[in-house]
Amino acid sequence: MKIKNSNTDLTKLNWDEFYSLPLNQKLGYFDKEGRMFDCLFSQQLSSNNLKTLFDLANKIRKVAKEKGGLDWLQTLLSHKRAMLYFVQPSTRTFVSFQSACYILGMKVSEIRSTSTSSELKGESPEDTIRTFSSYADLIIMRHFEEGMAEKSAWMLNKTKRPISIINGGSGKDQHPTQALLDLYTLNLSFQDKGGIDNKTIVMVGDLKRGRTVRSLSYLLENYKNVKIIFVAPDYLKIGNDVKEFLKRKKMPFKESNDLVKCLPEADAVYVTRIQDEYDINNESKNIDYSKFHLKKEHLRKMKKSAIIMHPLPRRQELDVEIDKDPRAKYWRQERNGMWIRTALIAYLFRIENEINRY
Repeated sequence: MKIKNSNTDLTKLNWDEFYSLPLNQKLGYFDKEGRMFDCLFSQQLSSNNLKTLFDLANKIRKVAKEKGGLDWLQTLLSHKRAMLYFVQPSTRTFVSFQSACYILGMKVSEIRSTSTSSELKGESPEDTIRTFSSYADLIIMRHFEEGMAEKSAWMLNKTKRPISIINGGSGKDQHPTQALLDLYTLNLSFQDKGGIDNKTIVMVGDLKRGRTVRSLSYLLENYKNVKIIFVAPDYLKIGNDVKEFLKRKKMPFKESNDLVKCLPEADAVYVTRIQDEYDINNESKNIDYSKFHLKKEHLRKMKKSAIIMHPLPRRQELDVEIDKDPRAKYWRQERNGMWIRTALIAYLFRIENEINRY
């Protein structure tokens, strides 16, 4: 069912009606008192939000370098509890969020599989989330089902005890905090090179099913004259929804299946692995992915000022020999995730002013 009237009372819609709405009509539902309450989509993050979060992450890094500063940070949310509900495999995102909670002193509980919750007994995911909300002040979730993070936030915001939801990856749709740390890495890397404006980003690999690429493409609208080059096998090309978004925003992009040819243009090369966990009939085995591997010999075709990124984990698509090159930023990119996620949690709990005054 499609609801086209933007004046519709969103609180009165059932889930199917709400979910069918265009995103721009429902983003405000996830705000409270004029600011973000749930972090579910890249499109929630404006240029002002990004600057606030980047500055806050930088401040937290600086404060945490000294024992006294870190001890102080750990008092700020020591009265709050977080639930890490990660029922899709994760290493980096889970540990990054766990560390972010610890930096702010939060108590953390975790569920890493539906087999360890009452869902094994037939409890619905919705009832599981409602149960978590009785014991936690924040739920950070990574779920294999598309839209599950949004549905959880929609449901809890209708209750008498709404708590914030952070989407740590929801099926193939979005991974906003990965895009946030990617953008933070770009911002740090280009801070002495004119910033992110006017840069060319080459995104290579499984773009059809890679939620990190989708989320980052949306966030790049906040910068001027950024050009995206999508490089992928025919079957794994970026989706039409992303391309239509870029067209609406008048953001220049092009598609290619020749990685080497595109490298000289790149200010950043964002490499992704093949997402074969989403295969239906082992179709990834029939794709020659080797043409989309970044190898050591390719580096001479890149600008000396360019950077190389990868959301990890990697397979053969990123030569380990590249790790030695100063343009390789993916290990720094991973660590950046902890700081920007700490900043996000601090922002959701409205303690950014207190941190900035330290």
